[in-house]
Amino acid sequence: MFIIAEIGQAHEGSLGMALAYIKALANTGINAIKFQVHIAEAESSVHEPFRIKFSKQDKTRFDYWKRMEFNLEEWKIIKNTCDENEVEFLASPFSNAAVDLLEEIGVKRYKIGSGEVNNFLLLEKIAATGRTLILSSGMSSFTELDDTVNFLMEKGVDFSILQCVTSYPTKPENYGLNVIKELRERYMVPIGYSDHSARPETCIAAAALGAEILEFHAVFSRKSFGPDATSSLEIDEVKNLVEAVKNIDKALKNPIDKTDNSQFTDLKKIFEKSLAVNKSLKKGDKIKFEDLEAKKPKNYGINAAEFRNVIGKALTKDIKKWSFLKHDHI
Repeated sequence: MFIIAEIGQAHEGSLGMALAYIKALANTGINAIKFQVHIAEAESSVHEPFRIKFSKQDKTRFDYWKRMEFNLEEWKIIKNTCDENEVEFLASPFSNAAVDLLEEIGVKRYKIGSGEVNNFLLLEKIAATGRTLILSSGMSSFTELDDTVNFLMEKGVDFSILQCVTSYPTKPENYGLNVIKELRERYMVPIGYSDHSARPETCIAAAALGAEILEFHAVFSRKSFGPDATSSLEIDEVKNLVEAVKNIDKALKNPIDKTDNSQFTDLKKIFEKSLAVNKSLKKGDKIKFEDLEAKKPKNYGINAAEFRNVIGKALTKDIKKWSFLKHDHI
């Protein structure tokens, strides 16, 4: 299980806040911390509309991206802090210029956001790096995904796909957990889930359905400023989630053979039962169902499972109430 906590823009353009997030999340057990690399001039314009109008300090969406930028040296500090805290630095580029910046910083793999799935210019740029790619599928139909998958396969790119719903926060009826199986069967690559529900159980359910990668937004508080805060998990929730999904992952990797219960032989002797009588009976009495009880442990009388074999049989000797019924009694 590969678990990604996305900081995204929760840092609000503050290097200090970004580093604080890294240090806090590194203690939760996640594998990677994901950022978004926005270079305003390369990816946007003053004509770009706000997804949600959340900010009074940013006149345009372009201004917001500009405020979220870090320079190369700041990104290197962020990457080094991830390394020092033993979590992978992961980032989503939103322009070819952002790929150049990330190559200079040094990354192991790329994450592609839902809005870039059909940006073949960007995919061509990333394919040329030879690096692994994680693809979110939030806004794509299967037909569109087919085109992207074919493109990546032709380029020899090692990739995985995340089921993702690009609605914030995602409601239960829109989780699309069924798509995890559909993606796996259609593309035969590792499949994961990118969550925006702000609910820990969503990723737990995805893990139980076999998701191999989990991604979610993380924030110190859902009351924080920013477009993703209400769709994020808080740090304490992340720690509990990681423990839960790792346990599920371990369970799925260790299937139980229900045809073999030999490991329970000793326990079965303790918990299973033998037949007994619930009243004193005389020699010659014929045993009725109403005369029987089952008592622990097993093998002190006729096995309780064999009760049908004794119904109607005559007793060969007197037997006291609550005594085990043995084969030589009938």
